[in-house]
Amino acid sequence: MSTLRVTAEVLTVHEHPNADALELAQVGLYRAVVAKGAYRTGEAAVYIPEQSVLPAGLIEELGLTGRLAGSRADRVKAVRLRGELSQGIVCRPRSLADVDLTRAAQDGTDFAELLGITKWVPPIPPTMSGEVESAPDLLPWVDIENIQRYPDIFTPGEPVVLTEKLHGSACLLTYVADEERVYVSSKGFGAKSLALKDDPRNLYWRAVRGHGVAEAAARVAERVGARRVGIFGEVYGAGVQDLTYGADGRRETLGYAAFDVSAEIDGRVVWLDPAEVLDGELPLVPRLFEGAFDIERVLEVASGRETVSGRELHLREGVVIRPAVERYSAVTGGRAIAKAVSPAYLTRKGGTEYE
Repeated sequence: MSTLRVTAEVLTVHEHPNADALELAQVGLYRAVVAKGAYRTGEAAVYIPEQSVLPAGLIEELGLTGRLAGSRADRVKAVRLRGELSQGIVCRPRSLADVDLTRAAQDGTDFAELLGITKWVPPIPPTMSGEVESAPDLLPWVDIENIQRYPDIFTPGEPVVLTEKLHGSACLLTYVADEERVYVSSKGFGAKSLALKDDPRNLYWRAVRGHGVAEAAARVAERVGARRVGIFGEVYGAGVQDLTYGADGRRETLGYAAFDVSAEIDGRVVWLDPAEVLDGELPLVPRLFEGAFDIERVLEVASGRETVSGRELHLREGVVIRPAVERYSAVTGGRAIAKAVSPAYLTRKGGTEYE
């Protein structure tokens, strides 16, 4: 899930092709449906991204009572309005009436706390939870920003790799070589430097054992001379999320696909190419494209049918974009990495979003 930032943005306003009373306000590459005439191109307004949870007062002020997602009807979710995908909310809250939003857009001011907006945290089913312990040696995963919100992460023509984004649950494993110690965690617990204690009922430990992930990490550590190796993979199958990729979650071995590897070498943590260090060791997420970065091509590849099962059983969640050579990004303030999500995935019915 991306980081939550509620910022002022300078808008580009487009006609709505199917509604005379509506328009499309563009932020980055996102478009949100707005009332016609409410905003003009070049003006600034507040943008509330998807997966934001709004306080009751703001929901009422914006006229969205009963129209948002979630059991409390308070979560922003992508929807189609008169045939057009609307992602996020564009607004000018009364509490910011005296704020220079154009200046705030230039400064990158985050209004989330002031407006009482929080980030939605998916529920944790019992099979994904368990007893935890402090794990300061756990190598963390990072939130990936959406390329449609931050289209300048990559430059046109830059060599990139697109891998399929799977709808499962992220499993974090860290192998500490000098202690021969293994830590297993979820993305949520891992962000707090907590590891799940070994439990044969736990989803992540079942996947790690079934696929020999710890053993693969130990071999990588030996080959590259690392003190620690982190392997990050997606656990999937029946009972994990609504998209199963044909994997039967009732079997001993769940579906698993590694999507990233990090290693501490000579005191510095670096990111390694999974295809280079894990080829033949573990299942990997499918590579869908390698070539020059083109945003239209990225968005095209993000949609379609999944390739994990080999049978195109259901829709594709999206893609993860990486540079062909790992690098820093001033846009993210960290790794140059982003995701693009399929509109069909965002608007599917009955979807689950467990951490």
